[in-house]
Amino acid sequence: MSTNVLRTPDGWWAVRDDRAVRIETRAETTADLLADRAAVREASSSGESGTPVADLVTLPPVTTPCRVVAQMVNYRSHAKDSGFTGDIPPTFFRKASGSVSGPHETIVRPAHVRFLDYEVELGLVMGAPLPVGTVVEERDLPSYVAGLVLTNDVSARDVQLTKTQFYESKSYPTFTPTGPYLALLEPDDFARLIDLRLRLNVNGVPRQDRTLADMIVRPAQALTLLARFQTLDPGDLLLTGTPGGTALKAPPKPVEKIAALLPPALKWKAFFNGQAKNPRYLRNGDLVTATIATPDGHIDLGEQRTAVADAT
Repeated sequence: MSTNVLRTPDGWWAVRDDRAVRIETRAETTADLLADRAAVREASSSGESGTPVADLVTLPPVTTPCRVVAQMVNYRSHAKDSGFTGDIPPTFFRKASGSVSGPHETIVRPAHVRFLDYEVELGLVMGAPLPVGTVVEERDLPSYVAGLVLTNDVSARDVQLTKTQFYESKSYPTFTPTGPYLALLEPDDFARLIDLRLRLNVNGVPRQDRTLADMIVRPAQALTLLARFQTLDPGDLLLTGTPGGTALKAPPKPVEKIAALLPPALKWKAFFNGQAKNPRYLRNGDLVTATIATPDGHIDLGEQRTAVADAT
């Protein structure tokens, strides 16, 4: 059974139902905590009544600085929304770890960003070094992945598309809400990953809702592909892609063909004039809620509630 861990300004806590017990550890970073699993086990099996989780101020359970790597277009439903057909080559990009924020921290839209989008994603938290050249089989996942977190890969679409700039468009402060829980997995838990269901609502309206069965490149293969060129260390974070339902969608084929005939400046102007009529982009005052869990709650990463506000 997985063990949920919270981080607060006062330290680390093991969660049981709606209460939390302090973990007696000197760990300051996520990597430190993963090296002190004995303290986590002691707290989770403690007979203490604990503190109500609702009374705690939760910080992201992934500490920074760390590597934050993400997969692009890794769900079939998202590929369809994005206009992809045929095979999609696995693609990775980096996010600045300064974008990692708390699970209830406000998402701040920079003044120059018009089209702010959401992407609920399952995050893998590394528990052991992944050297370049490593081949990871499904049975090997427990040797490399310590746990899971709920993340939101917030994206400035006008920056991403016009500048083909993933790093900038996804790296502003507060653009990676993470947590609330770090779910530390036991080896048997990995067989349940396929059952995880990702959901995201905006102002109570469902936007995204898929299980990992919709995923194209699953975690073991993703780590193998990533290890062709990238080392990962304990505490590093891999975001594994988002399902369909984001605000951004590819234009209809006839529109796309006409736009291809236009000069780039006119093409983007026409595209974003159309996007300006799309009510699904995030706006000041919106509330984004997201969850990832198995249907029976065997693995439950908690709920994010993040308001959206314009930069002042």
